[in-house]
Amino acid sequence: MFGGVAFAEEAKTYDGFADYAKENQMAQSDVGCFVNKCGDQTKELFSNPRGIKGVTCLGRCKGEQSCATRCFAEFGSDTLNNWLSCTIEDNDCVKVPKDVDNSAENVGYSTAVRNFDPKTLTGKWWKTDGLNPNYDLFDCQTNVFKPSGDEARELDMDIFFRLSRPKEAGGGFWENALTEHMVVDSLKAERTMHTEGKMYGLTFDENWFIIGESDGKGDIPAFKLVAYKGHTLQGNYEGSFVYSKEPVLPEAAKPAVRAAAAKAGLDFDQYQRIDNTCPPGEPLNDAGAGTGTSTTDWIDLVVGEGGVIDWISPGWRGEYNK
Repeated sequence: MFGGVAFAEEAKTYDGFADYAKENQMAQSDVGCFVNKCGDQTKELFSNPRGIKGVTCLGRCKGEQSCATRCFAEFGSDTLNNWLSCTIEDNDCVKVPKDVDNSAENVGYSTAVRNFDPKTLTGKWWKTDGLNPNYDLFDCQTNVFKPSGDEARELDMDIFFRLSRPKEAGGGFWENALTEHMVVDSLKAERTMHTEGKMYGLTFDENWFIIGESDGKGDIPAFKLVAYKGHTLQGNYEGSFVYSKEPVLPEAAKPAVRAAAAKAGLDFDQYQRIDNTCPPGEPLNDAGAGTGTSTTDWIDLVVGEGGVIDWISPGWRGEYNK
């Protein structure tokens, strides 16, 4: 390090659980840890069918990131978040990759708006078009920004979206509400804003780049074109979306959005329209339903075939050794 010669094997990096498991880096989970160190969180989680459904959904994902994202959107709850946080990050009940390569999220966009005024984000915006189907395309998406702390540099963002259940499964939708805290970066930074915290029980870091905007005072309706890059223990991710003051991006704004996307190396034709029709009806969310499950059942849901450890530690039974 200090001018000497080091003969060390180059450190490997991994993009989340699945890649890590394929190199047989996952160790068998410590079942006792779930009870001894996270007993309260475990009891609370498995006393509710929504928590059980969330666990079994994650188990079927086998570490795959987009699948897990949809499980959290469909079955996410504070009890599931608290349990994952306690068992994965706080107490290492399961061995997870600690050397994920996150360098890509710091590579910015040369076309990002300079001298961005965060006050122009205040209020309600619709996400109308998105690029990443795993993160951007949930139905009925609104974000509400409010000043927080240092009003010149900080915003709280209330997030609302729906996840539709397929018609062949009965139709309907689940509703989800989250809050993030955004910090506006200095003019010298490549990113416009950043946020960090915990979402779905896992620590995340995310950089935002405002790569196009209109204040709506002229002929071009108000919009913000956002690109983002981030990571959790699930892996790295990136995408882009459009904010509009209307549920559908006005036609008059599209040429400016298209041009801004092209300058950033993105193709607006690859974006998909988000369904913001928001049909009326009662959500399927039912956090208080049912009577829970037994200790034997929850142990099986943790370490059994298709249990949550199959999401956190795909291959822990030795499948990748064959």
